[in-house]
Amino acid sequence: MDEFTPSSLKSILHSKRANIYYLERCRVLVNGGRVEYVTEAGRESQYWNIPIANTTTVLLGTGTSITQAAMRELAKAGVLVGFCGGGGTPLFSANEVDVEVAWLSPQSEYRPTEYLQAWVGFWFEEAGRLDAARRFQRARLKRIADHWLSSRALRDAGFAVSGEQLDSLLRRADSEVSSAPDTQALLTAEARLTKDLFKTAARASGYGVFTRAKRGGGVDPANRFLDHGNYLAYGLAATATWVLGLPHGLAVLHGKTRRGGLVFDVADLIKDAVILPQAFVSAVRGDEEQAFRQACIESLTQTGSLDFMIDTLKRVAMEAGGAT
Repeated sequence: MDEFTPSSLKSILHSKRANIYYLERCRVLVNGGRVEYVTEAGRESQYWNIPIANTTTVLLGTGTSITQAAMRELAKAGVLVGFCGGGGTPLFSANEVDVEVAWLSPQSEYRPTEYLQAWVGFWFEEAGRLDAARRFQRARLKRIADHWLSSRALRDAGFAVSGEQLDSLLRRADSEVSSAPDTQALLTAEARLTKDLFKTAARASGYGVFTRAKRGGGVDPANRFLDHGNYLAYGLAATATWVLGLPHGLAVLHGKTRRGGLVFDVADLIKDAVILPQAFVSAVRGDEEQAFRQACIESLTQTGSLDFMIDTLKRVAMEAGGAT
């Protein structure tokens, strides 16, 4: 039988891959030509395969280690690797992406250049960056409307959002996006909408009074889940930008405060749409971290979130580039 190597399986596009892995208390290594993680079960070691050709991101949490051979095979398959704390948060800072994550990007000189060339065609002009930021925000608003109102999983979980109220919030936000004179005004409008969405989600899920606390690990479950789920979105966003060859520093909205701001820009496309409502649903349901993480991953996969990120980046690169 013919043998296959990870590099020969790279034909699966990142936009079609299904998996984000979070691992803790294990060792990642190569065993029999496959990348596996090893856990201890009493006196025995259990080996579990990681289907790297169908994986976008691997998060290594508390008590993990990884061999050089495993990193080599993951890089060949184009898998991003991130080191993080327990439960998937916090993610640790590094030189490449300043979003509190140590992303180890696969090294490849064969990524496309057309999107980078289109991106820099508008990026050095403030008007071009503002146009691109507006396009991101409009895509974000549409994603929120689509998922909050049509998700069967949210309905089955008792997430009863008022379509009329949500539509009113989103129409107001769209008006603010169109009239924003600069990126600071866009950031203000974005923060205002997210605050309103927190209230709406808390009411729709029956959560009660909610106050957002950054890095809410020791606060209430909704805050912890929001932190945790947002880092999953960052992983997909880092993958999407890497696949298209776009440097993480070429942000259109968050670049004034974060070197890896483009990852934040892209993650925002799906954070409020997918992660936010799931955080409240899981908090009310009393889910553990693992159950919440699995629910997020399933939702991100079912909604084609990585596809959406990549397609939006492509469209913004080409349309904003031609608009300046």
